Amino acid sequence: MKIKSLVLFLLVLALASFAVAQSLTPAGPVEKVSFEPLNTVSVNPAHPARLRLVFHVKPGFHINSNKPLTPELIPTVMHFSLPDDLVVGRVQYPAGQMKSFPFDPTEKLSVYSGDIIITGRLIAPPHAGTGTYTVHGDFRYQACDNNACYPPKTLPIVFNVKVGAHSRSGPRAHGNSQSPHIHN
Repeated sequence: MKIKSLVLFLLVLALASFAVAQSLTPAGPVEKVSFEPLNTVSVNPAHPARLRLVFHVKPGFHINSNKPLTPELIPTVMHFSLPDDLVVGRVQYPAGQMKSFPFDPTEKLSVYSGDIIITGRLIAPPHAGTGTYTVHGDFRYQACDNNACYPPKTLPIVFNVKVGAHSRSGPRAHGNSQSPHIHN
């Protein structure tokens, strides 16, 4: 009888420990990369605005750079779904960090870790209507730790862009006769 009571006590203790552990861990898988939300980006037609996207790779993980050294590795890429009145140009990825890992200390890989900043130019063409637009994007990456690589993931991002009125001063007012000024 004492053995049954001891086994039952240990079973209840194990289940209680499991329940406490489950309540302390977040629901679902732990994301290895996060996006730092943007404030609304403002742009005027024919006057590009700087776009700066910041991603954070969790400590203990790395992702392949935009230009991995071998074709077997999945590059990190950013894709945008834009309204007709917006264009993203000159997208630039940071250079990868050359690192070796315990699984093959003789080979270096081009990776990102920590903070990643992707830049670009946000352009509203001269015919763009004023107002606020929502931009959707997909940040595709493959995360790895020192022992394994995980399946590729796509992190959706969303931010707003406010398109202002076309500037009345225009390029000619600044002495640039190369760029025509268009009034709507």
